[in-house]
Amino acid sequence: MFRRNFLKGFGLSLFAPTVVQAKSTPENTFTNLENTREFWVNYLQKLSEPILTHLAKDELKSKMPIEGTKVGMETHAFCNTLEGFGRLITGISPWLQSDGGNAFEKNLREKYLKLTLEGLSNAVNPKAKDYMPWDVPSQPLVDAAFLALGLIRCPKIWEKADAQLRQNIIQAFKLSRKIKPGFNNWLLFSGMIEAFFLSIGEEYDKMRLDYAIRQHEQWYKGDGAFGDGPEFHWDYYNSIVIQPFLFEILRITVPKHSEYKHFQQNTEKIFRRYAIIQERMIHSDGSFTAYGRSLGYRAGCFHHLANTAFQTSLPQELSYGQVREALTAVMRKTTEHKDTFDKNGWLRPGLYGFQPSILEDYLATGSSYLCSAVLLPLGLSETHEFWTSPAQAWTSQKIWRGDVVSPDHAIHF
Repeated sequence: MFRRNFLKGFGLSLFAPTVVQAKSTPENTFTNLENTREFWVNYLQKLSEPILTHLAKDELKSKMPIEGTKVGMETHAFCNTLEGFGRLITGISPWLQSDGGNAFEKNLREKYLKLTLEGLSNAVNPKAKDYMPWDVPSQPLVDAAFLALGLIRCPKIWEKADAQLRQNIIQAFKLSRKIKPGFNNWLLFSGMIEAFFLSIGEEYDKMRLDYAIRQHEQWYKGDGAFGDGPEFHWDYYNSIVIQPFLFEILRITVPKHSEYKHFQQNTEKIFRRYAIIQERMIHSDGSFTAYGRSLGYRAGCFHHLANTAFQTSLPQELSYGQVREALTAVMRKTTEHKDTFDKNGWLRPGLYGFQPSILEDYLATGSSYLCSAVLLPLGLSETHEFWTSPAQAWTSQKIWRGDVVSPDHAIHF
């Protein structure tokens, strides 16, 4: 009762424990949702439960709904489940890799790791009903890359996979090589597949890695932002894809190929600057400026800020306490609407509730699960400063209540 009333008090009754089939004991339910980490884990659970449970049972295609624009539903029905699964794993993988938390969190992690392995087995098994598309027409490249990023962030999944599952994963990812990436952020999707192969000691295509890295080095526009291809776009793609993907690709590639070391050093400065910009984008109530495409990713628009915190590489201008509170506010704001999830617990596309009108034709139900990317700091131990530091106001709050705030300046090389 306390759990339900607390959530209603924050306008988050959608987080009531509809997916927890267990008795309310201290070992298997939260007793104090005022604890921010527990709120984050509850959000992770709400996103993960339907996808992981049904995929493990080889019934995700038959159970997962698809909503969006008319064109989006027609063109993305074939890859709806791959989008949902790949993007979910991108966000929850650091948590799956970790071992922290209370008894409930540890039990939930053990359950979800098991379901992830079982579900992944179906996703890459050509004989399974839930076998996913990996090569045609073009969208599978995107979500194979998101899944590859998740596997990189959680080596435990690969380590626990048996020989047959490993072989099927490799084969599935190799099928995505048939897809020609666009001359934009899509180069990073091809690059991420090869970075995964490099990380596991598999033969990889260095040309695809080199192309992704060199082009983005040329596409840097200044003051912490890359172009999405030769041109700059006013949207959140620097956070959604470009900078988190570049970070991981360079982290894996540079030890093997030192010629990219100088660019990696430059990106460290770029990443910190963009983290500052992202934190300032968050309004004092947890909303954020709704500009550009792909707003249906909700809190996933802050993939980069969450990743910078997870990598413990926040710039000195940002404290862990303020970033934690800012990201929590975004999660609360983008989930408080009663239509965020349907009656069966599936995420509905939109930014605030169910809003198909705000979506592009390439977004549908599965795409929306990229909102899980905000959860990356759950990979940090509960004793880390991100979780233990006192709550602090973030920059917008400080400014609009008249606090002393330092001026903001561009970076230069």
